[in-house]
Amino acid sequence: MSRRTGRRAGPLAVCSLVLAAAGTLAGCGADGSSPSSSAPGLRVSGAYMPAPSMGTMAAGFFTVTNSGGADTLTSVTSDLADDVTMHATVGGAMEERKSFAVPAEGTLDFASGGNHLMFAKLTHKPGPGEKVSVELHFAKSGTVRISMPVKPATYSPKTGH
Repeated sequence: MSRRTGRRAGPLAVCSLVLAAAGTLAGCGADGSSPSSSAPGLRVSGAYMPAPSMGTMAAGFFTVTNSGGADTLTSVTSDLADDVTMHATVGGAMEERKSFAVPAEGTLDFASGGNHLMFAKLTHKPGPGEKVSVELHFAKSGTVRISMPVKPATYSPKTGH
């Protein structure tokens, strides 16, 4: 008859091992990535404003490309206007939105006929060639400042904005 010299792991030791393993796995994302890789990675491109026909309102368009985790565009401000609002076009009707989701590893488009910015109560009527300073405020990424060039009213970008 042989006798074991080691001890069997008690229930407390087993529970400790399970909890330690669970804590290690909880630190990883669903794809095995670390939590730091879930931070948003935002890049704004294609920004422009068609030259407004009125001196009181203007529109703005751009694309946010996200190479990281999800974020939310919560508001937009600009020295050009007292009021900048975000809108979606749903069924041909314009609807004001308080925020827009920026999907993880995805894009958020503000394009003619779709999502867009409305600048109201302009401080002046910007003309083609002028650049408008705009601040995009995100829930996780903070403020992203962009320079939005004013294009002729008939401008049609190749990117579909």
